[in-house]
Amino acid sequence: MRLRAYWYRADREAWVFAATLLLLVALFAGALKAVFAYQEERRRRTLEAHRQNLACLARNVYFEARGEPLAGQYAIAEVTLNRRASPLFPPTVCAVVYQKSAFSWTDAAALPEPGGEEWKRAWSVAEAVYYGREAPRLRGALFYHASYIRPDWARDKRPVAQIGRHVFYR
Repeated sequence: MRLRAYWYRADREAWVFAATLLLLVALFAGALKAVFAYQEERRRRTLEAHRQNLACLARNVYFEARGEPLAGQYAIAEVTLNRRASPLFPPTVCAVVYQKSAFSWTDAAALPEPGGEEWKRAWSVAEAVYYGREAPRLRGALFYHASYIRPDWARDKRPVAQIGRHVFYR
């Protein structure tokens, strides 16, 4: 009874204003929370994509060049990223690596899981090239092959370097 009497005597406009203001603050807080949740999810997906692409690049370095000198491993990683940047190839590192007939090791039915010091080195090389810590040396090089073979496609390309047992082309 007292509450009802208070309501009739009170300035209703002030109460309506306060309720509206409270509602607006709650809506703003909810929207802000949704924005931060979206950004966090986007950040998580981006980090996961980087992790997957880095793993694909490291596997490519490992299986294509683990017996090569360090410069050769950097070159393999660089060519892989050059392909990712080229409109002629898929837009992600994993898509480049697993593109049909792009790298011979991806056609193998079963491969051993990478491990040991060679895997650590391949991962380190992949990180350095992926994150731009290693300066590019083969700008524009998109192709390579082992030096002991002569593929037909190589006649139409311009050689830019031979590192270890690989010849690199633009």
